[in-house]
Amino acid sequence: MIRQIDWGSLFEEFRNAKPFNHVVIDNFFFPEIADKLSEEFPDYNNDDIMSGKYDSPLENKKTLNHWDKFPPCTYRAFMSFGDATFVERIKHLINADDVYFDYGLNGGGWHMHGKGGNNNIHLDYNMHPKLHMQRKLNLIVYLTKNWKHEWGGGLELWSHDEATNSPSACVKTVDNLYNRAILFDTSQNSWHGLPKHIDCPEGVIRKSLAAYYVCPAGQTENRVRALFSPREEQKHDPDVAALIKKRANAASYQRS
Repeated sequence: MIRQIDWGSLFEEFRNAKPFNHVVIDNFFFPEIADKLSEEFPDYNNDDIMSGKYDSPLENKKTLNHWDKFPPCTYRAFMSFGDATFVERIKHLINADDVYFDYGLNGGGWHMHGKGGNNNIHLDYNMHPKLHMQRKLNLIVYLTKNWKHEWGGGLELWSHDEATNSPSACVKTVDNLYNRAILFDTSQNSWHGLPKHIDCPEGVIRKSLAAYYVCPAGQTENRVRALFSPREEQKHDPDVAALIKKRANAASYQRS
């Protein structure tokens, strides 16, 4: 399903990337596979399938991570992310021995953003709530055909302000190109997101597959929910500050 990739040539690019280790891979799936995967996404308004619904000042998207609801090609694509050979190549890329695919797709699966969709800059959860392992890598593959740059939807990668433990500045934007993948280390104060509301036409959906890899925890922060940052116009809004605190609290947060 995944085309032949010269992983060796990506080693230095990954390690030298700013603001944190990452690599962008175009034409990730074979073309016929990418086409089928794109076609298998459901209608955005089909809430019987898209069971994960996020609608708040911090994020607006729909998700699904239930294997039994994935169509055949999508099911096989997620299985391929856990294939032993593929995982070994990832281990070599990041120079690590113990890296494992999260077959539970906690936080992963189908992700869909419609017109007005967004995802404030954030740090992902650091500790897997069930495996008690550290989330190490994100793999995201974009699957909307003919996406136009002016609609937005690019993934922003931000630097880290150590003094305030917050994002500092956008260093890079990875455009939402069809069949493009980004693999990044999410353990390096890896602030990322879609802070600008997507301005695509009604009926056009930003589609992506999201999969994650974990490793033994070691000495690391015990963050089991995402930590969001306010957009510029939200910085002095006490309601947004309270929502960020609630969203980061595993005990108190309930998805809308």
